[in-house]
Amino acid sequence: MAAIRFTLRQLQYFVTVARTGQISAAAAEANVTQSTMTAAIAELERALDTLLFERSRTGAALTYQGHLFLQHAHAVLEAAADAARHPFRERSDVQGTIELAASYTVLGYFLLPFIAKFQKQHPDVRVVPVERDRAQIESNLGSGQIELAVALTSNLQDNKRFHRRALARSRRQLWVADGHPLTESPQVRLREVSQHPYVVPTVDEGEASAMGYWTQAGVQPSSQMRTSSMEAVREMVALGLGVTILSDMVFRPWSLDGRRICTVPLADPVPPMEVGLIWLKGRKLSPIAEVLRKYLEVAVGPRGL
Repeated sequence: MAAIRFTLRQLQYFVTVARTGQISAAAAEANVTQSTMTAAIAELERALDTLLFERSRTGAALTYQGHLFLQHAHAVLEAAADAARHPFRERSDVQGTIELAASYTVLGYFLLPFIAKFQKQHPDVRVVPVERDRAQIESNLGSGQIELAVALTSNLQDNKRFHRRALARSRRQLWVADGHPLTESPQVRLREVSQHPYVVPTVDEGEASAMGYWTQAGVQPSSQMRTSSMEAVREMVALGLGVTILSDMVFRPWSLDGRRICTVPLADPVPPMEVGLIWLKGRKLSPIAEVLRKYLEVAVGPRGL
């Protein structure tokens, strides 16, 4: 067998730098020195014989090769974490079908890989993901039409009726085109962002949540463009037609036609997007729903994205 060319720790450091966009921030988060982090990334790049990050005075941005490798790194780290959590899995006798409700963003950018892993572990259970918006999820849980949902718990309106377990929290950052003037700053304030055309995604109540932290900051974007298409958001940002603030969970550094998108940290306090499990209080879950709930709590969360 060929020798393994990198360590799990190097992969953890790589993922942290990719998420934070800065060597110094990643080092602080991992509780190591900046030189240790820099050396680990450099050694990983030598082992792979490719450049994973483009360094600049404002941070470290993934190259195209780095973006591709990030997906493999996540898969390896998730497999290692799964092995640590479940070294000897207990046999489950549950069987049948369950509908798992999820919102557009959660279904498209977060949940599906975990459903696939669950079904490999429980081949007699079929999980059917169904897309619902926040209001439908709350209504369907209340009526008993569904037992369990994974949604943006930061958007919940009726918190008292439901149990909720956080699975992931995803930082929100500014998205801009490569070479945009705001990339020159290590951090930007909402007042600076407000001087540029702003793209507002309307899916998953994105407009309401965005306007909430804009209002709290006492400033509003000078002009707004609304769309229900995430790919349209990416394309408008990549073409320099506008900027937006969205979570790292849905970030991709390239538009469909290959134009680069960059992120800039925000100096103003902007709440993260939170994804979590939701189920109705006072109603006992079925055996299938209980097994699925426990799996997601252990296998997924809570983690940062």
